[in-house]
Amino acid sequence: MPPGSTVARLRLKLAAAVAIAFAAVTALVIGAGFAVWSRIPDDLRTALRPVLDDSAGLLLVFAAFLLVVIGFGVASAFDAYVVGMVRAAEGARIIVTVNPAHRLADDGPAEAAALARVVNELADRQQAALGAVEARIRDANARLDEEKQRLAALMSELTSSVLVCNVDGLILLYNEAARALLERPGNGNAAAGAGIVGLGRSVFGIIDREVIAHALDLVRERLHDGETRPVAPFVAVFGDRLIRAQMAPVRAAGDATRLAGFVLTLDDVTGSVQRGTERDRRLQSLTEDMRAGLAGIRAAVETLIEYEPREPARREQFIAIIRDESVRLSEQLDARLSGDAQGPLAAWPLEGMPADDLLRIVTRSVGKLRGVTATSDPLRERMWLDVDSFAVVQSFTALAARLSRELGVREFALALAPGGRFAELRLTWQSPPSALDVATGWEEAASGTGDAHGRLSLREVARHHGGEQWYRADPADGTLTFTLQLPVARPTQAAVAAMTRPMFYDFELFDRPGGSEALARRRLGELAYTVFDTETTGLEPSAGDEIVSLSAVRIVNSRLLRDECFDHLVNPRRPVSRESQRIHGITPAMLAGQPGIEEVLPRFARFAEDTVLVGHNVAFDMRFLQLKEEATGVRLVQPVLDTLLLSAVVHPELREHELEANAARLGIPIVGRHTSLGDAILTGEIFLKLLPLLAAQGVLTLGDALAASQQTYLSRVRY
Repeated sequence: MPPGSTVARLRLKLAAAVAIAFAAVTALVIGAGFAVWSRIPDDLRTALRPVLDDSAGLLLVFAAFLLVVIGFGVASAFDAYVVGMVRAAEGARIIVTVNPAHRLADDGPAEAAALARVVNELADRQQAALGAVEARIRDANARLDEEKQRLAALMSELTSSVLVCNVDGLILLYNEAARALLERPGNGNAAAGAGIVGLGRSVFGIIDREVIAHALDLVRERLHDGETRPVAPFVAVFGDRLIRAQMAPVRAAGDATRLAGFVLTLDDVTGSVQRGTERDRRLQSLTEDMRAGLAGIRAAVETLIEYEPREPARREQFIAIIRDESVRLSEQLDARLSGDAQGPLAAWPLEGMPADDLLRIVTRSVGKLRGVTATSDPLRERMWLDVDSFAVVQSFTALAARLSRELGVREFALALAPGGRFAELRLTWQSPPSALDVATGWEEAASGTGDAHGRLSLREVARHHGGEQWYRADPADGTLTFTLQLPVARPTQAAVAAMTRPMFYDFELFDRPGGSEALARRRLGELAYTVFDTETTGLEPSAGDEIVSLSAVRIVNSRLLRDECFDHLVNPRRPVSRESQRIHGITPAMLAGQPGIEEVLPRFARFAEDTVLVGHNVAFDMRFLQLKEEATGVRLVQPVLDTLLLSAVVHPELREHELEANAARLGIPIVGRHTSLGDAILTGEIFLKLLPLLAAQGVLTLGDALAASQQTYLSRVRY
């Protein structure tokens, strides 16, 4: 029997009891009749037999009538008392668990009505007592909210982007600066605007898991070493942007050496790198202008020397040329230097960074030079470096720019090779051996990076990293190579342990049921949910009706996060029926210029990632989404719960399970009905109210909820 089918079981038991009682009475009557018949004399039995034969049919009719009367009376009494008590128990459970304002109907038999009035009186007293307790709780919450507001104000005013995560990487707190940084559109960030930052979301969807794990290992080691400020800086690539981060620990209560979580402060340094490249372009332009100006001055001076003093007019003319050209060059130099002053001149400290990320950034920066192409081969093994990434990127970019400008080099190959304590970052290009002396002479020249006292040369960049730098000619293939040594990061204990066992990928693990079984065993209150709803052009998805609005809200830690919503209009590229417009109020004019489902659905899938989907009468909405799988390439494979079916689980004797009926029963005000976002929020509130009612019936895990839903009569409805 499905959970909650109490009345159905009682009806079966009652029918069986009535049938057994009737059979027993019939058997007793027949037995008594045979006993009496056996005591009657033979002559009297012979006389009575015709009478009994004529009355047998009448006796059967009377017996059947008696059975019907008894059954009807018992059924009426059952409905009045037993069913009434079951419904009263359901109503009392609602009062106790989710809606203290709910009251029982007292329109049944006198005894049941008296019981309902007593229960309602107790509910009134309970509600009054709860009101007093809630007043105290409100006072305490008001003080707590004041502290929260102070924290929120502090977080909102921070210009730095801040994420607070637990040890599993789930985001517990973030500020608006972090959301703006990580969901900023453009810059090749495909996930921009997709709601990747949110409570309960995984930070591993933003920053590579290995980068976070490496930083966590460093923090743990520094905690155990007793450092007072055990922080771990690192650099990560996010789309086409370079993110500089610093991790600080959140220590566990009672154990200062154990992590409860971590805090990340993030900074987008892409602009710094780009400004450095722009500064190099300005310097190149300044160099060319200086050469032209100096050539003019030199020609004027040489001509001035050749003229005799007896021609003062000509001398004054050339002196004026020299003066004007000198002023022009001075003004240009001042303008260029003032522009450079806006750039980032401070050298960064060495920070942990994946070697393949550094190689990719350097290759991309060199490849952006005009008329230049740059290539690199992927690394064969995972390696971390301690680098000043800004200085390295700028020095290699500046060197490539000078080679292109002065030697006409147009193609570069980059490589990064391990070499013990140091890795070697190499820039190779085609050049005759005679160019080696020219390039070697540039070692002391400024590379376009440095601190406030001047730009760093290639030799200074190498010294900054504790390594060496050199040029090497290869006559065999006619190439020159510049090599810079970069220190390899000290491996953490976890990294050393990982090196002792083979690393491999087995994509068949995705098809094994272990993950889904583990999820099914999770308690409902522990899961994260995406509650969603759609509005459509009509009610027939298979006939071509389309989605016009798709909205969702998230539930994390049994809290409805109203501030983390997904709300999009969708251009259906077909007419919207007048009946549908009257229901949801979305007109064709509102849909003009909106994105299509092929753009909105991938964003929704990203928003709902790693959560359980929840909807009301969700089979209807899922059918629309399933029909778009082939066109969008999006397939929603996570579990789905339906509040329509869950309502039938906890209220099996009721026939009204619509949103409005559930909201009225559970004491939820209705706002924004028949808008996709309003309905999603209402569904989320109903779902949270249903959780304790499900728990009262033993439905505790996701697997329990799915199994109970499938056993309700409503689960047979499909679109």
